[in-house]
Amino acid sequence: MCEANAYIRTRDNEELLLSSVDKVIPNGDELLLENIFGQRKIIKGKIVEMALVDHKIIIEKTEQ
Repeated sequence: MCEANAYIRTRDNEELLLSSVDKVIPNGDELLLENIFGQRKIIKGKIVEMALVDHKIIIEKTEQ
């Protein structure tokens, strides 16, 4: 499978936001994430790293 886990990067930590993500759709300053189970999350943020071999997407929030 080629899905990835999406994490929120904070100052010194990475917190799991959504697992098994198969879609990331940017919309302005938001990202829509959808996983293989149909779960969706929308977050104001930007992708700062995608490590596809490690199945990992790192996002930083752009707004608190």
